[in-house]
Amino acid sequence: MKPPIRILALDAGAGTQDIVLYESDREPENCVKLVLPSQTQVVATRIRRITSRARPLYLAGYLMGGGASSDAIHAHLAAGLPVSAQPDAARTLHNDLDRVQRMGIELTELPPLGAEIVWLGDVDVPALTQALRAFEVELPALWAIAVQDHGYDPSTDAHEYRYRFLAELLEQADDLRALAFRIPPAYLLRMQAVRRQVPGCVLMDTGPAAVLGALCDPVVWRAARSDGAVVVNVGNMHTFGVAIRGTRIYGLFEHHTGGVTPAILADLVSKLQSGRLTHPDVVRLGGHGAVLTPTYAAAAPFPFVAITGPNRSLVRSLGWYEAAPFGDMMVTGCYGLIEATLRLLERETGDRLPSLLPQED
Repeated sequence: MKPPIRILALDAGAGTQDIVLYESDREPENCVKLVLPSQTQVVATRIRRITSRARPLYLAGYLMGGGASSDAIHAHLAAGLPVSAQPDAARTLHNDLDRVQRMGIELTELPPLGAEIVWLGDVDVPALTQALRAFEVELPALWAIAVQDHGYDPSTDAHEYRYRFLAELLEQADDLRALAFRIPPAYLLRMQAVRRQVPGCVLMDTGPAAVLGALCDPVVWRAARSDGAVVVNVGNMHTFGVAIRGTRIYGLFEHHTGGVTPAILADLVSKLQSGRLTHPDVVRLGGHGAVLTPTYAAAAPFPFVAITGPNRSLVRSLGWYEAAPFGDMMVTGCYGLIEATLRLLERETGDRLPSLLPQED
């Protein structure tokens, strides 16, 4: 008998890092689950403590997601306190290191005398190992990690580059289950940094991971398989919507959650359902854009709408179905990561592996 498959799925968000330790010989409800502050929140807390002590700050480690961590670094500088950093860690603020230096940050491989060190990175492997070992849980060899990566090209606006990434993603594969990979494109610097932290991990974008995870809810899966559905992940930083039939993607959009209201999202979803949504429609609202496949018109409309994500309450008034795969909305992205990783392993090994998607009727 083959040993059970064990996968540590980690969905790195702006507010939380959501974790499921999948074991194929357990029911998903009985697998170890954690919802912890995201690393950008953890790093921000550590930096603010150093600021309160009026000490010099040194940033070591890796490029990671910004948000709270970047805000804390800027606040440290605004307090008149020095900041220095390793070049890779400094890219958390901006991929253009000349721009980082103009912010007043000194780039150096070694910390200046007296500076307090904060380690940057989207994953803290030692901390997770220690935490779970306290409960006699050993981490598996295989990790699957989701982050949102804008990508970087010095000649292209970050929003436009994110749009290009999403468009290329659909060109390469229009099935949600095929959007996980071992080796990310070179321009996805955040994913490259995660891969250096956790060699051999499987990587996926947070948006597709959340949508695939929502399909593990039987209500969403039935709708997606029959007439099609729009699934919207209302995250802490970004709102990502996808029109799907089964696991096949026909169109998507991405906006910033801070710019979303019920009226705006209702309009975006309505246009996506009917195939009227355009890239400029989303860009005019300050979002990254929209992508529709050439076969969209023949597949539309997509009448059912499901929402997930920690900020779904922002649009709860619209009355859309709230997905909760295996009874837990907060780890929806983890279930998507696990499903995509199982399909990746299946392609690599040729073995038939279990699925988290509801069984066919």
